[in-house]
Amino acid sequence: MKGRTKPFPTAQDDARAAELCIKAPQTESPSYRLAYMDPDFIMRDEARPVRLQLELLKPELIQEAHKIESTIVVFGGTRIPERPEAERRLAEAEAAHSMDPENPDLARGVRIARSILDKCHFYDEARKLGTMVSGYCEDTLPCTFVVITGGGPGIMEAANRGAHDIGAKTIGLNIVLPFEQQPNAYVTPELSFQFHYFAIRKMHFLMRARALVAFPGGYGTLDELFETLTLIQTRKVAPVPVILFGRDFWKRIINFEALVEEGTISPQDIDIFQYADTAEEAFALIRQFYAV
Repeated sequence: MKGRTKPFPTAQDDARAAELCIKAPQTESPSYRLAYMDPDFIMRDEARPVRLQLELLKPELIQEAHKIESTIVVFGGTRIPERPEAERRLAEAEAAHSMDPENPDLARGVRIARSILDKCHFYDEARKLGTMVSGYCEDTLPCTFVVITGGGPGIMEAANRGAHDIGAKTIGLNIVLPFEQQPNAYVTPELSFQFHYFAIRKMHFLMRARALVAFPGGYGTLDELFETLTLIQTRKVAPVPVILFGRDFWKRIINFEALVEEGTISPQDIDIFQYADTAEEAFALIRQFYAV
């Protein structure tokens, strides 16, 4: 037929046609639904491989449509806010402790709030790094060095915000959790994704990654960092710059040299990563690696 480009109806065509079918006991049965329009079927345990594939495919196709070729991954803690928020939390903790000065939990809360306040400069550095990386992206086509984060608050918000400050595209990969899963306001809406499977989400972090910058964080940051280190160590992915941001924090939290001395990693495995303490230093390491 004139104007027809494909020999078969599209999935949308069939979905619309299915809605027009005559109502009858047979057509009202769940078994009669098109498989891809049947949520009960798609959610079955046996359909998990299909859901995994869809979760891999959807963000991939959308990023292709936006001509995103490479990304700079920024990991970091959700609990490191801007300074005014950190100051507010400390004031609240101190006020609570003053009402019950013998309470050890409240005393510990004050210590933690002070520690967070000491780390809030990392928010500023992540925001600055997001701007620097995205400024380079905006000067190149197709889009390279796009900032990608877990899409949440704290350090992730800061990096997305830095890109947003100059009107650049920036990606957020949220995951369904009982808490902290709300996308931050600075992720490009068309590039805001939500995942069920941690494994697929981590694949998307690395599929276009040209560098990974790990700011101070908790279990999630450590998980993502060590998966990347393992993949590079075992040559499952090509080497990329892995930058531990905040030398004092990381050296206190993880004793990599002790792993060498214990014989559980090789001396050269420490060369997989580098340290940085400023956004300028981190971005210089990335540009030096790629000679750009």
